[in-house]
Amino acid sequence: MSTPTLFRPRQGRMIGGVCAGIARRFGWNPTTVRVVAVASILIPGPQVLAYVIGWIFIPNERQAA
Repeated sequence: MSTPTLFRPRQGRMIGGVCAGIARRFGWNPTTVRVVAVASILIPGPQVLAYVIGWIFIPNERQAA
């Protein structure tokens, strides 16, 4: 049994598709991942930087296939 590959989907993304890609990879609800990501911005730390890094390094769906 293979695990799904991490990629940013072409459909269903809000900004860069990082949260949607993480949700698809782990079988989670994309809305839940987005809410947790936005809520985590209220906590001091490099969350926005982590999102930008994910946006840069997680490939688009077309490139991953």
